Amino acid sequence: MVDMSYRMLGEGKPVRLFVAGLHGDEWKDTSDILENIRAPSVGSLAVIPLVSKGDYISTLDERYFEDIGNPIIEAVEELMPDIYIEIHSYSAENLKKLTEPERLNRIGVPAFSRLDNDVLLGSVAPYIRRKYFPQEALCLTFEIQKGNQLSKMYAIKIIDRMKEFTSKETFLNCMLKRYPQQAQKAIDDYRNFYGLPHGEI
Repeated sequence: MVDMSYRMLGEGKPVRLFVAGLHGDEWKDTSDILENIRAPSVGSLAVIPLVSKGDYISTLDERYFEDIGNPIIEAVEELMPDIYIEIHSYSAENLKKLTEPERLNRIGVPAFSRLDNDVLLGSVAPYIRRKYFPQEALCLTFEIQKGNQLSKMYAIKIIDRMKEFTSKETFLNCMLKRYPQQAQKAIDDYRNFYGLPHGEI
């Protein structure tokens, strides 16, 4: 039975799944990005532009994926995507809290890396990453700053570029050229997450 919670663009491998509007009022800043995205030149892209307009439940809370985030899990189980992207939004006053190194000790997940125009890059919640994806999958979160049009426009460019990546390696190679510091942090966070030795990704 086809899960109609997502819309499929393109066909074949690699398979990508992009989701937005995950909780609260984030859909106001993020959903239209996926509503307007086009098919990738190679492979397929499944999009869920709006998961929920309901209460804000953090994706770090396992109950999120058992309740309002269940359409994401259903799509992941059905599609087994090679690349999984979540698009969130954040308030400017939370920038420091999201990017400070102490975030790992404070809530158990690494700090976000800051890209241009206050777009943030990080991993997805450990629960969904560990339970539903193999190590070789690319799983990322992008955060757009609310009310910042430059942030949103830059995020649109990044997401449009993300749909063309065919593997974790191609993404990291591109990031290492454009954002060497942030990309290295993402690699280190990934190694620590899986307990991999230096040199393995």
